[in-house]
Amino acid sequence: MAGKTQKENHERGKGRKSNMENSNQIMIRPATEQDMGAILGMIRELAEYESMSGEVTASEQLLTDTLFRKKAAMAFIAEYNGEAAGYTIFFYNISTFLGRPGIYMEDLFVKPEFRKHGIGTRILKELARWAEQNGCARLDWSCLDWNESSIRFYRGLGAEPMSGWTQYRMDDTAIQKLLHAE
Repeated sequence: MAGKTQKENHERGKGRKSNMENSNQIMIRPATEQDMGAILGMIRELAEYESMSGEVTASEQLLTDTLFRKKAAMAFIAEYNGEAAGYTIFFYNISTFLGRPGIYMEDLFVKPEFRKHGIGTRILKELARWAEQNGCARLDWSCLDWNESSIRFYRGLGAEPMSGWTQYRMDDTAIQKLLHAE
């Protein structure tokens, strides 16, 4: 566009959205301590969606301690036009059969108003890049069996459900009961 001023080029491009422009509106980055308020808000949104709001006891301080002091997990935050739009929290696991680490994705959440912009895919691509750079053999996560839209999304990216496995959990009460059993 020789001969055009920068302002003219900007005005000419208004109203158009190329894939590159849309991609540039999305930024995935490691979360910082300053992001804990936004992430906690999205955790609460996720819990509400999953009808589990009453189970959220996390606080900004607990998340900060877990992610940045204990380094028990890591997080990425997604921004769309500078606004917090989604997040993932993940940690290392290990495959004893493969003898290599893997990543377990605890949460992947994109705010409803930011869905259908490729943010979930970008978050998973960043997580896949992290896995590759750190020699991880695989990426695991759980998905509620009634969450059909997430299941379609994950399968569309090439993920397959793990048939033949049942997930187990011990909460604080069960842990205490085990510790004090004779």
